[in-house]
Amino acid sequence: MAKRDYYEVLGVPRSCDAVVLKTTFRKLAMQFHPDKNPGDATAEIRFKEVNEAYECLKDPQRRAAYDRFGHAAFENGHGGPGFTHDFASSMSEIFDDIFGDFMGRRGGGNSRGGGAGRERGADLRYNMELTLEEAYSGKTAQISVPTKIACEKCHGTGAKPGSSPKACPTCDGHGRVRASTGGFFSIERTCPTCQGRGEVISDPCDACGGAGRQTQERALSVNIPAGIEDGTRIRLAGEGEAGLRGGPAGDLYIFLSLKPHAFMQRDGADLFCRVPVSMTTAALGGQFEVPTIDGGRTKVKIAEGTQTGEQFRLKGKGMPVLRSSKVGDMYIQVTVETPRKLTRRQRELMQEFEAASSEENHPESTGFFSRVRDLFEGLGGGSKTGT
Repeated sequence: MAKRDYYEVLGVPRSCDAVVLKTTFRKLAMQFHPDKNPGDATAEIRFKEVNEAYECLKDPQRRAAYDRFGHAAFENGHGGPGFTHDFASSMSEIFDDIFGDFMGRRGGGNSRGGGAGRERGADLRYNMELTLEEAYSGKTAQISVPTKIACEKCHGTGAKPGSSPKACPTCDGHGRVRASTGGFFSIERTCPTCQGRGEVISDPCDACGGAGRQTQERALSVNIPAGIEDGTRIRLAGEGEAGLRGGPAGDLYIFLSLKPHAFMQRDGADLFCRVPVSMTTAALGGQFEVPTIDGGRTKVKIAEGTQTGEQFRLKGKGMPVLRSSKVGDMYIQVTVETPRKLTRRQRELMQEFEAASSEENHPESTGFFSRVRDLFEGLGGGSKTGT
């Protein structure tokens, strides 16, 4: 029976790229795999057919020859793509893609001996609290971080000085062992002897016990830029834990938080401050002095008749904007303070003032109570009272 066209077998167009080709093959191989279809002769035939098509088309040179001459390109023993060792290799790649997360291959695992034994060090986190003044000016902070560093005695190899790690005899340094499933292919698994490192240490370093790392406090200098905001994260590349057996170090992440300020609140680059003023100052007008975030002092003038809640803007007295020449503003919100514990004379003066006051002195309260009176009269105007 004549062979079917390889593109037809895989169900892909002739113009498809290598990614589409591999993805389609993976799906079909899993669909018709003999272990998933026990006793199904048709599935087994389709499985071999799909593999033969993919083995041909995945190779650029074979694919070019097939596109030009069809199946005739591989007749008479000229490199026909049969069921060879390459099939086990391709299926191993497929199962590595699908089950790699469960088999420990991804995220730094040792793949076919590449980078034998090396593992990236863990990332570290350090929490730092700053005052608002420190966030305004920036600073260079000195911190101490407990971390794992490369063993000074064995220089991170884990082996006793004078010796060195050896290739694992179980996996020959690959970190993986291949096990047959009883079917047509085999599956790679992490080597149980070296745990995927590809190396074994017969004479471990007595300082680190073969780990290649030691715990130690490290002193670091951290540059905090001016204008830093609460919740900002700073990454120091390579300042995390040392890697295993010469692997790359992890990173250190500095998480910044700001302490509450005594009387200032921050909103982005702007600062807000509530200032209490006496009733007489608010009524007659005047000025008061407020501290600014840069350590100075500024006088604020208020007009007579200032009310609670009114704001005054001090331009350029806020926080610097990170990585910018811009600076925010400072807003002063006035709170009029009512006097307490009046003396007899003060009370008499207040009563005299109230008696001499007119609607012009209290326009808001006069207008409010006038509207309330009109409302009550409107509600009761149509009602009758009984005797």
